Amino acid sequence: MGLPIASSIKDSYELFPPQMKVAARWLLDHPTEVALLSMREQARRAGVTPATLTRLGKRLGFDGFDGLKQRFADSIRGRPKSIDGRAEKVLALPEAEGDGALIGDTIDTIHGHLRELAQPSAIAALAAAADLMMESRQIFCIGFRSSFPAAYLMHHVGSLLGSSMVLIDGIGGTANDALRSVGPGDILLAVTVSPYTRYTIQAAEFVVSRGAKLIALTDSELSPIGKLSEIVIRVRTETPSFLRTMTPTFAAAECLVELIAAKRGRRALEALAANDAHLAALDTCVLQTPRKRPL
Repeated sequence: MGLPIASSIKDSYELFPPQMKVAARWLLDHPTEVALLSMREQARRAGVTPATLTRLGKRLGFDGFDGLKQRFADSIRGRPKSIDGRAEKVLALPEAEGDGALIGDTIDTIHGHLRELAQPSAIAALAAAADLMMESRQIFCIGFRSSFPAAYLMHHVGSLLGSSMVLIDGIGGTANDALRSVGPGDILLAVTVSPYTRYTIQAAEFVVSRGAKLIALTDSELSPIGKLSEIVIRVRTETPSFLRTMTPTFAAAECLVELIAAKRGRRALEALAANDAHLAALDTCVLQTPRKRPL
């Protein structure tokens, strides 16, 4: 989010009381909703009282929440109209009931999350992350529980492209061993969304202390690893149900490897060809369905 008020919120965040932190994070993560919804509805969605939003507005230098909301509204007017249309469509959930309605709402929501990755701020973050990875000595990938598949995808495809990749998966309690060689010139791509895994945060703190740089693939700039990161790639995870979607984390990882492949150019093609030859030598993949023998 590129608003000046966003910088003010981030700078003051650690000094806020607990409930005000909840409210501040909701504002940063849902700027369109802040501009469109009433204070009472925002408080309900954020899980705080309306008074908390009023106090937050005053803490940030406004007379109350209305001035803060107006600042968000002004920024929304400057966005492409397609964004407003999508936001209003998501906010106006259909009243139809049944399986079809739930599936439709879920797909529409995920589609909106994915479209956000094509917005200028997200593109800039992805491109900067890919550039940083191209310059690195080693790329470490970490993600646990629901975040693990995206971290594994980044490691797997990055390795196929010829990048020096290290997966921190913790098999047999060896997670700490993988970080033994981390240092200046290295990158840690950390994938974590709420609720954040403790070891991912500890690993992020460790690599930064060793002089390596951190790229966060996470659901908020105010997540525990956001403030440690050189670059934050933010993904949305909420759905119409109580479950979270990890689809945007996969999409972000795939965008990163696409960018790396393009930047590596011929070197990526040579690495892929070498991998194909290795798999063929071991007869790893079924490349053609055998014809059935006549009876």
